[in-house]
Amino acid sequence: MKKKIAALAAGTCTAILILAGCSSEISNDYITISQYKGVEVEKVEPQEVTDETVENRLLEIQQENAVTTEVDRAAEEGDTAIIDYVGKLDGTAFEGGTGEDYPLELGSHSFIDGFEEGIIGHNPGETFDLDLTFPEDYQNSSELAGKEVTFTVTLKSLTFTEVPEMNDEFVQSISEESKTVEEYKKEVQKDLEEMYQEAAEQEMQYALWTTVMENTTVNKYPKEELQEMADEVRDRYEQEAAGYGMELEDFLESNNMDEDSYNAEVSKTAKSWLKEELAMNLIAEKCKADLSDEALEKECEKLAEDFGFESADKFREVLKEQNNEEALERTARQNLILDWLLENSKQVEKTEDDSTKSNE
Repeated sequence: MKKKIAALAAGTCTAILILAGCSSEISNDYITISQYKGVEVEKVEPQEVTDETVENRLLEIQQENAVTTEVDRAAEEGDTAIIDYVGKLDGTAFEGGTGEDYPLELGSHSFIDGFEEGIIGHNPGETFDLDLTFPEDYQNSSELAGKEVTFTVTLKSLTFTEVPEMNDEFVQSISEESKTVEEYKKEVQKDLEEMYQEAAEQEMQYALWTTVMENTTVNKYPKEELQEMADEVRDRYEQEAAGYGMELEDFLESNNMDEDSYNAEVSKTAKSWLKEELAMNLIAEKCKADLSDEALEKECEKLAEDFGFESADKFREVLKEQNNEEALERTARQNLILDWLLENSKQVEKTEDDSTKSNE
């Protein structure tokens, strides 16, 4: 349920990051950061968790645990019918009136009046005709508006989705903490409050990091690291192209990029990524951050849980398949530093002018 990206529970960061003696400006041969500690950030209040919020989340949980099964009986409202259909006007198939293996929820009113109702009562395997009339105000096609047509429908299969009732038995099947619905409501409320708190912290962390980057000047880029970063950017482009089933050249063309603009974009992105990495390294180095193996592994486990993996090792296996083995450790390390930046920031209330602007 939680989608935390870069936040740890309050209080743990102090034990993990031992930071001392930080000055207002830090630098090395490559970059200079003029301000990173005590940066002002507008305080973000977490979203309020109301009774309605909890009830909506309970409904989502019921839907997430719904079970869909194929049924062999006459179609009923609420079923999903898998159909083939052909619509004909004066004996000729009309454009947009044909479909194959179409999943239609009966009662959804997705089709014109009479279509879904005409399927109800038929059994899987049947083929039948539906003589229907398009509405006079049918806007998708003026040629069909008000016309009598015939749909030949084949009902190929039926499925029915059963949503579990929110009762004590269901609660005990999905929760390790709660035994009753009332207990589970409190558990859900607590989870939502934590999630909204983390979301608020992430928003502030993003604003802080944006400010730190604005306060960072690159003196020079280390050539080897810059080349490695450019290679990584190119790999990402190739992976994205492959995801669309395209060669890189075709993918770039579809995005209106020639070789020169592609190379320029690679260079720009590589420098941006490397600037952030250099800044992270400098903050950790100059402030003597204790990023122990134990601390990093703990954060890796949290990240793995947030992304739905049973362990950090399982997460690493997936990243290895994607040729991105270092991503988990890199993200864990960045999260710990972002936590420290937030703890050492100056959170200020939004001004009335800012509030007014946000509502305009």
